[in-house]
Amino acid sequence: MSLPHAILTALMEKPSSGLELTRRFDRSIGYFWSATHQQIYRELGKLETGGLIRALPAEQPARGQKKAYEVLPAGRAELARWTAAAQDPKPMRDVMLLRLRAAAVVGTAGLEADLRRHLELHERQLAEYREIERRDFPPGKDGPEDRLRHLVLRAGIDLETFWTQWLRRALTDFPEVP
Repeated sequence: MSLPHAILTALMEKPSSGLELTRRFDRSIGYFWSATHQQIYRELGKLETGGLIRALPAEQPARGQKKAYEVLPAGRAELARWTAAAQDPKPMRDVMLLRLRAAAVVGTAGLEADLRRHLELHERQLAEYREIERRDFPPGKDGPEDRLRHLVLRAGIDLETFWTQWLRRALTDFPEVP
């Protein structure tokens, strides 16, 4: 049930159209909670029907004009309720770890190259997160909202740091299993 809450969060930050939300998911929220264009539009419809958001009145009627949405008081209350509710952490599920376990019984053919590819992808993501941190969180930008947003980004940086370190170790220790 987190996609509606991700959308409510984004709309609380800034009323947006579905297209603008999709772009914002691609640039920020999508780093930790992804959604397709279709999922976002489908969820917007459910949130509007549920009375949590509303389409803003158009400045001038036009066919095919994109609708911008804002959060209603019921949507804010739902987001506050969800934010305050306790939730258990989700167990980690990573296909690479499962593939390594399977390699122990069927062999490692092709796996080392994919470990290297994963390392490159995680290094690129880490560099991107660090650039966002440099750009968006300069020294002195530490208001309460900024600190919370920075904590989310730091989680991404820390996770990518973990994966790059772990993948380097995996490649160093990688045994060839026939």
